[in-house]
Amino acid sequence: MNTFMRTLALALVTGSFASIHAQTAAAAFQGNFGNRPAGAVFVMTNDADRNEVIAFDRSANGTLIERNHFDTGGRGSGGVTDPLESQGSLTLSQDHSLLFAANSGSGTVSVFKVIGSSLFLLDKEATGGSAPVAVAQWNNLVFVLNQGGPGSVVGFRLGGVGQLQPIKNSTALLSGNATGGASIAISPDGQFVLVTERLANTIDAFRIQPNGTLASIVVNSNTAPGTFSLTFAPNGKAIVSETGPAGASGASTVSSYSVAADGKITPVSQRVPALADANCWNVITPDGTHVYTSNAASASISGFNIAKDGTLSPIASTVVGNNPPGSTNLDIAVTADGRYLYTTNSGTGTVGIFRIENDGTLTSLGQAGELSKMSGFNGIAAI
Repeated sequence: MNTFMRTLALALVTGSFASIHAQTAAAAFQGNFGNRPAGAVFVMTNDADRNEVIAFDRSANGTLIERNHFDTGGRGSGGVTDPLESQGSLTLSQDHSLLFAANSGSGTVSVFKVIGSSLFLLDKEATGGSAPVAVAQWNNLVFVLNQGGPGSVVGFRLGGVGQLQPIKNSTALLSGNATGGASIAISPDGQFVLVTERLANTIDAFRIQPNGTLASIVVNSNTAPGTFSLTFAPNGKAIVSETGPAGASGASTVSSYSVAADGKITPVSQRVPALADANCWNVITPDGTHVYTSNAASASISGFNIAKDGTLSPIASTVVGNNPPGSTNLDIAVTADGRYLYTTNSGTGTVGIFRIENDGTLTSLGQAGELSKMSGFNGIAAI
């Protein structure tokens, strides 16, 4: 075991991981991997026997080099293409120091310390429900969406060294059984948890109470069909990806909503065409000016401008990026500096790489990775 690993192991044993000086950790990381990469991208295998996170070094020009696999200590669901049918199964903390992974097959959530493209497992906790598929974090609060059974949201307190402490009486049920909980997000002001129910076509709002529990559910029916993923922009508007009516071609849309104090939502822009099929996932740039949707059935990415009031408008001709045909791009992530965008491509077993230009358009930089095709991997995060 080298000096770096001995230092980390000792820190974990004594519970003093948080006290490791950032410069010391960075120097050790650079010493182990040569010139320090500009960032990292993480993809979750969702393997039914042994769930793992695959880590890639990200260079300054956006290209990726696969580095290592890290065991979550849990099991995924397995499957072929998009078995979790969710967004947020792999989630970075607000400061990018922690990575949360949902282990759908074992009903647990794992917490990793992030140093460059290296991960160190800090904790693994039962989620208090069946088939966890998404995680959201805000300050010292973490909420996990359980898709199975009745469907539920469960809350945790986040300790200073990455431990999760269940919040007593924090379980909140969704609107019904088997309604397809698909994504979870916390408003930028920490007032609300919003959850999408894919099969029920609803957007549920739960007010966060001072003790970390959730108030009664407020169910908002979405008039736009195919509700799937939801992400909050920094201005507090909720951006929702909608796949459109079943069987329809080119009918996917994206909408933006305001959330009132009572949990009711009102549309700002509704059913803005994505000009593509199976728009299920979306990601917002750190500055809150653009949102991109991953269109699995079209192997494309659509882009939209976000105005200060939350109004959405197309970037250029709407479809701003394309993966190779048959890529079946699923989850999508943007780097912390807002310069690069990545997609998990189930059909080709790769990660799609795009540079974000100043006008919001995308330039394809190819693909990376040699993942198993149609192997059920879900979840992506980037720093």
